[in-house]
Amino acid sequence: MKKKKAGEELALRIDGKAVAAKIKAQVAGEAAILAEKGIAPGLAVVIVGSDPASRIYVNNKKKACQEVGIYSEEYALPEGTTQEELLALVDRLNHEPKISGILVQSPLPKGLNESALVEAIDPKKDVDAFHPYNVGKLMQGRQIFLPCTPAGVIELLKSANVEIAGKSCVVIGRSDIVGKPMAMLLMQNNGTVTICHSRTQNLAEICRGADILVSAVGKAGFVTGDMIKPGAAVIDVGMNRDESGKLCGDVVFEEAEKVAGCITPVPGGVGPMTIAMLMQNTVTAAKLQNGIS
Repeated sequence: MKKKKAGEELALRIDGKAVAAKIKAQVAGEAAILAEKGIAPGLAVVIVGSDPASRIYVNNKKKACQEVGIYSEEYALPEGTTQEELLALVDRLNHEPKISGILVQSPLPKGLNESALVEAIDPKKDVDAFHPYNVGKLMQGRQIFLPCTPAGVIELLKSANVEIAGKSCVVIGRSDIVGKPMAMLLMQNNGTVTICHSRTQNLAEICRGADILVSAVGKAGFVTGDMIKPGAAVIDVGMNRDESGKLCGDVVFEEAEKVAGCITPVPGGVGPMTIAMLMQNTVTAAKLQNGIS
């Protein structure tokens, strides 16, 4: 990507919806080939309680399944569901031939142990790639499934012709879901990675040295234009609401697009990619369980 000076033309907006549509089209083709062999990839989504955001995410995942030809089942459980009931459901789905992938929608209501539920999922059906087995595989570069959001970020960077190898990459956030696996995937693509977090000193200075800046902290307006290196690729994983209730990311978009070389918007950036990669993982799981490489 060509470097630019602050104040030059606005950054290229990376269209997550368009990139996700291409990936889903590929997944649909793979699912159709499996169907010809009598194999139907299936995704089970478990949601507990009535969190509005979770309901939207689950509906979007079910819609994506319909689009690409993946069979889906939803298990909508009441708020008072016990840990034992959830574990029993996961165990049943582990042994259900129709189900290739299992996803437990987070966050779960208080009192439920999310880690124990993730560990109860058969690693071969762990399409979120959260199970310790799959996390370990990722650390070794021998992954079966790629974690959905970080894998989507890599695809977005590739779509914008952003070279990762040899570049300075900064990831803000160290969560197990995005920050840590994001760093691993960037390293697998030969990036030089710095992970920043709440205890990081001189954060703005570190960010200004990044050729690729990925923000995943969940705080509206956290990354301002003066924290961005001119010409950098800026990936906004944040999904927040501003003071007026409007959906926004971590990055102050209006400032950042005047400095960055390319940038993802919110909405329409990383979000659609997460679901597209989930579809890809579900088809991969179906192949794995049927001995197809």
